[in-house]
Amino acid sequence: MIECWRLDTADATLVLASENRRLPEVLHWGARLPDGEGLVALWRAGMSDVTGGMLDARPPMTICPMREDVFPGAQGCDADLSLRLDGVEEGADPLRLTFRDGQATYTLRAEVDAETGVFTLTARLDGAEAGWLCAPAFPVSPRAEGITTYAGKWIGEFQERVVPFATGAHVREVRDGRTSHEAFPGVLLDEGDGVVAAHLGMSCGHRFVAEQLPDGRRQVQFGPMLGRREREIEAGPLYLTRGADRNAVTRNLHAHFRKHVRSFADPERPRPVHYNCWEAVYFDHDEARLRDIAVRAAELGAERFVLDDGWFGRRDDDTSSLGDWQVDPRKWPDGLGPFIAHVQSLGMSFGIWFEPEMVNPDSDLHRAHPDWVLGPADQPLGRGQLVLDLTQEAVADYLFERIDAVLRDHAIDYIKWDHNRVLPFPDHRQALATYALIDRLRAAHPGVEIESCSSGGGRIDWGILQRTSRVWLSDSNDALERMRIQAMAAPWLPPEVVGSHVGPRVCHTSGRILPMELRAWVAAQRSFGFEMDLAELTGNEVEALARVTAWWKANRDWMHRGQVLTLPTRDPEQFAEMVVSESRDRFALWLGQRGAPADILPDRLRLDGLDERRYRVRRISQDISTPWLSRGDNAIKEGEVHLSGAALMRFGLQPPVMTPASILVLEGVAENG
Repeated sequence: MIECWRLDTADATLVLASENRRLPEVLHWGARLPDGEGLVALWRAGMSDVTGGMLDARPPMTICPMREDVFPGAQGCDADLSLRLDGVEEGADPLRLTFRDGQATYTLRAEVDAETGVFTLTARLDGAEAGWLCAPAFPVSPRAEGITTYAGKWIGEFQERVVPFATGAHVREVRDGRTSHEAFPGVLLDEGDGVVAAHLGMSCGHRFVAEQLPDGRRQVQFGPMLGRREREIEAGPLYLTRGADRNAVTRNLHAHFRKHVRSFADPERPRPVHYNCWEAVYFDHDEARLRDIAVRAAELGAERFVLDDGWFGRRDDDTSSLGDWQVDPRKWPDGLGPFIAHVQSLGMSFGIWFEPEMVNPDSDLHRAHPDWVLGPADQPLGRGQLVLDLTQEAVADYLFERIDAVLRDHAIDYIKWDHNRVLPFPDHRQALATYALIDRLRAAHPGVEIESCSSGGGRIDWGILQRTSRVWLSDSNDALERMRIQAMAAPWLPPEVVGSHVGPRVCHTSGRILPMELRAWVAAQRSFGFEMDLAELTGNEVEALARVTAWWKANRDWMHRGQVLTLPTRDPEQFAEMVVSESRDRFALWLGQRGAPADILPDRLRLDGLDERRYRVRRISQDISTPWLSRGDNAIKEGEVHLSGAALMRFGLQPPVMTPASILVLEGVAENG
């Protein structure tokens, strides 16, 4: 007996097929099938032959391959179960399929947003002990030559890696208890007739399998690293979408994120320009100096001042006081109130730094409650700190009470929530407890927004972003590194939630000295801010930073609703990106040159996402190149270009010669509305 179910978007169809009431296979995950297509006939058309060297029947490759299937690849669950269909809820989104074996229940939840083109799949296992459960596995087309995954490190996140398919399994495990710098839980697959994107929206570390079986079939599994055997496990949500190309899946993912994931305290409020004091003062909180910096920040256009690490306990360096969330009277003898009032008098709101999940051994909290630590007492420290066990009710209550008191007693609208060390072992319950604490704080303080920082990009995923309004993409403020990291992360993160700051003249993570024009325009691609000692700025740097800040503020509203498009460049040292407004009446384009150009002259740049209207295109950045290197006539360099959208997309624009560490930014406006 074959039972089938289908979910559709305008461009794609997902078909599930269950044989003899067992867990279903993904029969079809590809281009949209006609309405009324015979799904049982489709199943029969895909029936496998049998030959030597294999079993007399090909084992099914289900959404959760089980031991009973005699499946020759990676299993989706390590519990020994014989699950059979027990219930179906269909006809309304989501589709729910329930399978049972005695007291054990497996539930598949599958839903689709036809408007965004994204499928959301979740698996849940109750009543059986297991140490591994994958989110619903999905097949991969034989036309896909490889799978694009993400490697990385601290200050070097989102490094794309293409893993070729070959018989066998590519397995990656993130065991440090957070999403990690090293392995963002998302993949891209170019299947020849389209691109597939998949993302596991969980913050607890993950296991990822990309596998080709000896019979040629391929599957992808994502699931949480549990760290222990559990009787209640949820794996997912897994977000799936497909489109004609990378830009199409980026459009789908951004639309879905903005509709279902994005979490702003006030959705109508434009994203504010941030000033963060960390790379200006670090732990040296001198109120007079910070007041002067606040004045300078406001004059440059900042709208939110964030007081970073060092305001609490006796926090003079990173070895003490985490957990002691009370204002340090040595640094702030009158408390934070007068300084916050000063910030607000300048037209800025006020944000503050916390690292709630951590504790220093040198802290009042640890001395009073050493039993609140996650893991053994003699474990190695990380950045001088230990992890608090948030699954203990007393720990969660203490953190809520301390943070709630600070928020209640001060006019604060923003928390930079940090997480600067890995867990001693995988434990998905810690991530769930963190979610619960954030949810509790947001319910008590609905006007407060939260940024997810984890030594930069160590905790970036759609699970944490359902509760936070911004992520700190990397601790690197080096504009050349940021250019690459932002480009690689673009499919998964709309620009309005990606914090990007103009850093100090001498970058604190690379030692490079980069021009303000480059630093400012790279930050302007995302959620804009600056983070340096503003007293160091020269007159020219002040002018450039103020100019870019003003431009970003004037254009952020349409950019944060617009479509992000990556433009292909043959030069590996170039990154090109456009943002096109919803109505396609304007756009901004960034062309960054990181290293030495590959050729004598750059290729013509073909634009994307426009319509047939005529556009006025002008350069808004300055200092593209050393004058003697760019000596010829060039329309973009010298003035404006007036061309139809069709011409800009099919013919393109010729950039001028660009030197390493430079950027060209163009603005286009439709001439007839």
